Amino acid sequence: MKTTGEKLPVKTVDDYMASVPEPARIALEKLRQLIRDIAPMAEEVISYGIPAFKYEGMLVGFGAARNHCGFYVMSPATMEAFQQELEGYDTATATIRFPVDKPLPAALIKKLVKARIKENEVLAAAKKKKKK
Repeated sequence: MKTTGEKLPVKTVDDYMASVPEPARIALEKLRQLIRDIAPMAEEVISYGIPAFKYEGMLVGFGAARNHCGFYVMSPATMEAFQQELEGYDTATATIRFPVDKPLPAALIKKLVKARIKENEVLAAAKKKKKK
């Protein structure tokens, strides 16, 4: 059977992680475990082809690219709230890119994930209130 070199879509986070070459896989495994520790109530999913965590909506995600890893905060408001702490990092609207050999500090990840949990809880509560 001839292959086109095209990757099949991954169905689980474990499948995704198995497809990531080292050393990026090591960096992402550490990030994954840290997110699990901070948000044990969150569900791991694949969303838009990358690993993500859901809790009262999409929480955060992560992934590997050719020359870096990404931590997807999924909230421009959270990124703006932590703008000063994110100075010096390669960022976009709701993304932080980092070299595989220079992972993001655990304290920063913890703050961002906790902020996203709170943000999602507030949004979910507002949605429930509106439905009444």
